[in-house]
Amino acid sequence: MELMNKDNGFYILLKGEKIIEHTKGNPFIFLGEGHADYSMKRGSFKIKEKIKDKKPMYISSLYKVADGYKINMISKNEEINLEVYIKDKEDIIEIDFMCPYEEINRMWINLCAVDGEHTYGCGETFTHFDLKGEKVRIWVAEHQSLNRLLKKAVGRKILNRKPQHMMSFHKYETYYSQPTFVSSRRYFVHVDSSAYMDFDFTESNKHTLFVREIPKKIIIGKNDKFDELMENLSSLLGRQPELPEWVYNGAILGIQGGTKVMMNKVDKALEKGMKVSAVWCQDWEGRRITKFGKQLMWDWKWDTELYPELDKAIKQLGEGNIKFMGYINPFLAIEGELYKEATAKGYTIKDKEGKDYMVKITTFPAAMVDLTNPKAFEWIKGIIKKNMIELGVAGWMADFGEYLPVDAVLFSKEHGEKIHNTWPALWAKANREAIEEAGKLGEILFFTRAGHTETIKYSTLMWAGDQYVDWSYDDGLPSVIPASLSLAMSGFGLCHSDIGGYTTLFGLKRSRELFMRWAELAAFSPIMRNHEGNKPEINVQFDHDEEVLLHYSRMSNIYSKLSHYIRAIVKENADKGIPVMRPIFMYYDEEEAYNEKYQYMLGRDLLVAPVCEEGKTDWEIYLPKDKWIHLWTGEEYPGGKITIDAPLGYPPVFYRKSSQYEELFRNII
Repeated sequence: MELMNKDNGFYILLKGEKIIEHTKGNPFIFLGEGHADYSMKRGSFKIKEKIKDKKPMYISSLYKVADGYKINMISKNEEINLEVYIKDKEDIIEIDFMCPYEEINRMWINLCAVDGEHTYGCGETFTHFDLKGEKVRIWVAEHQSLNRLLKKAVGRKILNRKPQHMMSFHKYETYYSQPTFVSSRRYFVHVDSSAYMDFDFTESNKHTLFVREIPKKIIIGKNDKFDELMENLSSLLGRQPELPEWVYNGAILGIQGGTKVMMNKVDKALEKGMKVSAVWCQDWEGRRITKFGKQLMWDWKWDTELYPELDKAIKQLGEGNIKFMGYINPFLAIEGELYKEATAKGYTIKDKEGKDYMVKITTFPAAMVDLTNPKAFEWIKGIIKKNMIELGVAGWMADFGEYLPVDAVLFSKEHGEKIHNTWPALWAKANREAIEEAGKLGEILFFTRAGHTETIKYSTLMWAGDQYVDWSYDDGLPSVIPASLSLAMSGFGLCHSDIGGYTTLFGLKRSRELFMRWAELAAFSPIMRNHEGNKPEINVQFDHDEEVLLHYSRMSNIYSKLSHYIRAIVKENADKGIPVMRPIFMYYDEEEAYNEKYQYMLGRDLLVAPVCEEGKTDWEIYLPKDKWIHLWTGEEYPGGKITIDAPLGYPPVFYRKSSQYEELFRNII
């Protein structure tokens, strides 16, 4: 780090890149006071901000200290003081703040930007990958709100909008929101705070970070290469462990309907030569039928009526090296036995009147376990260990985490506004500790939907949430690619999606072609898992007909054949934090690579360009400058744009000619 004096101010270079500049006419920090009002409906938030004051901060003194610099800053009328410590840690600078005034609860930080710069990350974004030109809200929420669903339905049915049409990024909400971004100039920024934030990338000469508190610190890292940068970032935030070995045996079959249905569908799949690693039965704990569709009974214990002799079935599946997976979330069905126990012990979050806070999800209310209560935290871990792990459940969807109301009364006495963003990380921590305490880490996995900073070090896997069962670029099949890449650039390197999507509403239903194309994408990802969706009976499933079944079987075999390669890049993520699905610009410094969001590198050596539109049997793709071999024909291509044949079952996939895995790739078909 270099700090250079300039015009009664300074600028900071990190490995030669200007990161911060402060002058009297252009201060890099503003402080102020404000108040926000929050209202939540089904996990989606309306937020009104009232800024009382915003004051630029000026230098009163700046001097070198042992590990960096100390800057004393003061407002124009000298009513506010701020101490700023800038610590030099080789490839990282750490900026700490000390402000003695409780009423000062807003901060704006300006960082240097340049023309042509690209920014990525901020958690999980489904429409945009490059966030330059956008204002990003750092606040965990339900991505698929009712308002969004209605707008999509109107756009599709009445306005006849095409799948390529994307809704405005304004007031964008996402399940996983994190105050971290990566620049095309090969630096990252992470704000150490759980408060609400806005990251404003709309101006060409600066990035403005707005935080609704004085953050603990801001950490900025710089490296020469992107893979080194991700290693640097993940050493700070955490990494996911390697996946269990059984994952690589084949597809995870999403099945609902009971023991007999499950076993019959497994037999049908195996008869067609399908590689099956597990069955995932989200309704293992029972179902509730609502206007939304087939939902689940959130009383976290085995439903012996729907799944008779499940314990024996799990053992039978295990004899064939097939695991059984389930589902859990931090809510409790108010009709269930577990809710009665939790409320009697005071383990649920409360409202202002001291009653159990009932949160409406889709069509029904539910209570929430108070994860800030140590006894409640241990209680829900105990439920996971006894009712799931002891039964033989080898993995599960750890759903939700976005729905903590701001006005909730918590055991910890913390304000909901401050704890809201950390809630999904607490939920991931509970699941992780249950597995570790059972001595099963490395054998059992769980996958989460919601997230914030600490989710990275607790969750074993992400999934992309509830996509529509369609081709829409902002909510359907294409959207899971930028979602995976934005998570990767936030430091979370293991993710996947529901094959076929989940949400069926307002006339939407899954087609054969959509399911098959989604399976092709999933075969070239860390995990291959389908979902029946909220209305299974009207959606195409993996065994819909002979063609779909054989296609799914073929893709499961391809995934299994790739296991040696996928296992290696999953290990690289665990060891170094280099994500499994990577943006092309990670290795190719080309303008097209920085703009590409619907293709990705699977590890270093595979380039995947899934077909994302209905009715297409060829696909235009971009190949960076290298020597590429088409996976299916063996034909060699240089860099550039090409149009390639892509019939069903043969998605556009290329490998580097110089790859050490060339023999494995040549033998995939």
